[in-house]
Order: sequence, then structure tokens, then C-alpha cells
Amino acid sequence: MKNSILQKYNVPGPRYTSYPTVPYWDESDFTYQNWIDTLKRSFTESNSEEGLSLYIHLPFCESMCTFCGCNKRITKNHDVEHPYIEAILKEWAIYCNILEEKPIIKEIHLGGGTPTFFSTKNLENLINGIFCYAEKAKDHEFSFEGHPNNTTRAHLQKLYDLGFRRVSFGVQDYSEKVQKAINRLQPFHNVAKVTFWAKEIGYTSIGHDIIFGLPFQEIDDIIDTIEKTNSLQPDRLAFYSYAHVPWIKGNGQRGFNDEDIPKDETKRKLYEVGKDLLFENEYYEIGMDHFALKSDSLYEAFEKGKLHRNFMGYSSSKTQLMIGLGVSSISDSWYSFAQNVKELEDYYKLLKADKLPIFRGHLLTEEDLIIRRHILNLMCHFETSWEDKALYFAEAHEILIQLKEMENDGLVIIEKNGIKVTNAGKPFVRNICMAFDLRLKRKAPETKLFSMTI
Repeated sequence: MKNSILQKYNVPGPRYTSYPTVPYWDESDFTYQNWIDTLKRSFTESNSEEGLSLYIHLPFCESMCTFCGCNKRITKNHDVEHPYIEAILKEWAIYCNILEEKPIIKEIHLGGGTPTFFSTKNLENLINGIFCYAEKAKDHEFSFEGHPNNTTRAHLQKLYDLGFRRVSFGVQDYSEKVQKAINRLQPFHNVAKVTFWAKEIGYTSIGHDIIFGLPFQEIDDIIDTIEKTNSLQPDRLAFYSYAHVPWIKGNGQRGFNDEDIPKDETKRKLYEVGKDLLFENEYYEIGMDHFALKSDSLYEAFEKGKLHRNFMGYSSSKTQLMIGLGVSSISDSWYSFAQNVKELEDYYKLLKADKLPIFRGHLLTEEDLIIRRHILNLMCHFETSWEDKALYFAEAHEILIQLKEMENDGLVIIEKNGIKVTNAGKPFVRNICMAFDLRLKRKAPETKLFSMTI
């Protein structure tokens, strides 16, 4: 790939887990009541046919990983587990009281933080408590993020018994130098052990997360990491770009300097080498930064055009309604977004007052809903069209003119009423989505908001 193309498109940009992106939410029209109204509307429209998704944020970690931009609370005090589980169940009970009818849960994802910070007993109490008020969908898909250093066989077995069939392990990189820089000392043996345990127990989808562009990372590190990963044969992989956003409050990205991070063509070479190795080992590109074996459900969903993307990332099962539980979690009714407070103390205080712990949100306009569909199409299917009049918008012609330069660079194919992303354009899908991002185009950010697209 030409360096000039890389430099041209390597700009700050969103990852599009939502549209509008969080910095562009219009909070002025958002109220607690209109979140409840759109929640009920979405629940009525979708519960009986597809159910809902639950994202549960478990924020505690015993140590700080300095590559991480997530909301977390660092502590070795495990007495925090029980009150936090009780708070989540209180929040869920409030939601179920609002919904009145029993929810059908299609998808649960335990994210963090470190979900395996919690004991098996507390995780069991959490999931059993959730289903005091809800039913499981027949084709449910439950998943969790496991830290290879503290995930025990008992964790894997207990969650399997509770209906979990998918687990992802954060690998990042196997280089000791890189691991020291990001404060994530994690030997290959630990990852191999939990991966084999998960296979023996019967998990049907095991994922590994790998990051390129980490401090001090070199080509040989990527080759070694991919080769070790291939020896374990996980079903799917997230191979994504390190997001350097040290300006975000509470971010742990302080263990290295800017000059230690691979830039531009050097960083892109890490990705290209890794991607080629994944292709050689029969991992197929699924959406942005994701790869899967043909036997994995994510590959099947991509092939059938059913891949979905939300605040939890890519999913093989789509639900219109996603409720986020726990501190800082984001909920999505399709018609609006709502985010919980970020501080644990505020979270507890609001729940004690029998209130949902929401502090901000966004009501989607008709235009937002149309643009959201186009960005989802690009992220999940690498193409979009407004042949359907319901997906037409006034700026469509203007966007095609702007995309002409991307077509000249070989990144997209422009059709009469839509576009297709080329193979060369797939690494630039964030840039292509930015061409559709009307809110971003109308008001360019005045401060640092996003990581670099490449």
C-alpha cells in the first residue's frame, strides 16, 4: 500500500460502534422520560420476535493495563464484588418493572474491566438474578471476556453451565517488551491453558483479541503472536488498531511515550503482515478488524448478510433493544441512546433512590436513523445503497461527489445509488463511514476526540 495513501487517510476518526457517535450526542433534547418512552416502544416492537440484548459492565481490575481506554476501577479488594452485583440486579429490577412484561433475553455479554475478577459464586448469583425476571431465548448467545491470568477452569465451567458458549481472551501481544510497556505480563502458557480448557468444556466460539500498533511492537512480534495464536486455533479473532487516546480522563495510557508507538506506514505494515498470516491460516475478514474460521457463527452471519454491530462490537445475532447495566454502560433502544453515570459512588446513590443511573443520552432524528443504517451497512457488509427510498437522504449526491476521490484511490466503487468497499478499501472503512457522518461534517471537533483511523 502506497505511503501517500496511508498518510492521506490517517486522520482522527470514530470507530462507529454507534451513530451518532457519543461526542456528537445532542443532550439538550434528551430526558429521562423520553428514554423510558423509546425503551418501551422498542421493547413492544421486538421482545416477542427477537428478544433483547444485555451488556453488563464489570469494571474491577487488580492492575492497570496501560493500553486500556475502558472505564475501570483498580483494586485488589474483592469485597467490592457482592455490593456491585446487588446494584446491577437492582438496576435490572427497575428496568423489568418499567417494561412490565417479562423480557426474553437473546444475548448477554459480560464486559469490563475484568469479568473474571469476580468469583464463580458471584457470577452465578448475577446470572440467576437476571433470570428471576426474564426468560432465555431459544437461540440465545451468551459471551464474556476472560483475562487469561485469572480465568480459572471453574470460571469457564460455571459460566458454561449457566448457558455461556462464547468467550474472548485478551492476548494483545506475546512480546515481553511490549507486555512490560502496557503492564500486561501474560505468558503464552496462560492463554494456551484457558483456550484448551474452554475447548474441553465445550465452548463453541473461542476468541482472541490481538492489537497492532502497541508501543515497541515490531514485525517479528506480530509474526510470533499470530503464529502462536494459530497453534491454538481460536474460532475468531479481533485484530485491531491500538487507540492512543491519553487525553481521556482516567485513561491508563501513561506507561510509554508517543515516540515509542509505531506510526503511519510502520503501523500499517504490522497490520498487513498480520492479516496475510491470518489469511494463510484460513481466517477470513469479517467486518472491520475481525477475522473468523468458516466454522464460526460470525463468518456464517457475515456470509448471510446478518452481521450486526453495536456497543458490544460485532455480533451474529441482532436485537433492536440493548440494555446496558452497570457503571458507564450504554443502552440502545434504536430510537435513542442512554449512558449510565461513570463514577461508582454516583451509580450506587441513584440506585438507592430507585432511579435508573442515567446521566446523558441522545434521541435519534429521522436523519440519524437513515445515516445509522448506512454506516451499519458499511461496517457489517462493506456496501450500502439508497435504492430503497426509505434510505435516501438529501446529501446522498453530495457524498458521492466527495467519495469520487476515494474511488480514484481504489477504495470504493461508486454505483448509481450506493457504494461498495473494495478489498483495498477495507482497512479504510472508518474513513469511508466518515463521509456519511453528517454530524461530524457539520461540526468538526475543536479538541482531540478520536484515535487515528490507521
